[in-house]
Amino acid sequence: MRAALSVAGDLLREASSRRWFLALGIGVTMALVVIGSALQLEVVDGALAATRLFGKELGRGEIRSVDVALRYVGRALSYLLFYGGLAFGIVSCADFGPSLLAPGRIEHLLSLPVRRFELLLGTFLGVLALSLLSTLYGALGITVIFGLRAGVWMASPIVAALLASVTFAGIYGAMLTTAVMVRSAALSAAVGIALFLLGIVAGYREQLDSFFEPGLARGAFRAATLVLPRVSALADASADIAVATAIKGDVLASQVAGLLIFGLAALAVGIHVFEEKDF
Repeated sequence: MRAALSVAGDLLREASSRRWFLALGIGVTMALVVIGSALQLEVVDGALAATRLFGKELGRGEIRSVDVALRYVGRALSYLLFYGGLAFGIVSCADFGPSLLAPGRIEHLLSLPVRRFELLLGTFLGVLALSLLSTLYGALGITVIFGLRAGVWMASPIVAALLASVTFAGIYGAMLTTAVMVRSAALSAAVGIALFLLGIVAGYREQLDSFFEPGLARGAFRAATLVLPRVSALADASADIAVATAIKGDVLASQVAGLLIFGLAALAVGIHVFEEKDF
């Protein structure tokens, strides 16, 4: 395990040397600056009197408790952070797996006293750390903006960032396995995007199966979505937490566990293929 953590640390150092962190920081910071400058909140005696976005007033101008009013803002932000952070992670991290397997580099890595499964596991852990850092940075920035503007410090953006990172762990296991099989960043990203979109459908499988006729079509749909990660289910959970809606802890735990099992199972397939590959 120590060797895998060392590989993860090397990946973080490589990301730093490639100015990945700098580009990430600039991009997220610019987005936060735009949000902070465009959003104007008028708070009077603990009540939200007006909300303006890019100078346009939102809502009907009712005076509401700032805590209640910002719950629904937090819900929208939770969806934005969850889906935006997940999509950003899929696209920006697709190249790390293929770069590990680049000709010349993989032969050098295999000559080191590190086992093959540790190389792949370390890459997996390192990319997850990158994803967590990027989503948490954006979530903390939004939390600070609303805390300073409205005096309300919301935990919902941070919860959304954490759940997005868990979801990314499930998807990236399949992306890394794809990279081992075909050594292509484009195909790795395509698999991630496909799982992202299909996972949204899978999260609503109970509602969608009524659109299929009973019998073979409905059975095929339920079977196809049974093993997919429930992306939209965790997005909805983060939004429900933002508006203080009661959620079932055991259901959320089972959804998180299902995503992690999916990701680890996909990673196990990748490790098996990697062990059998001849470089």
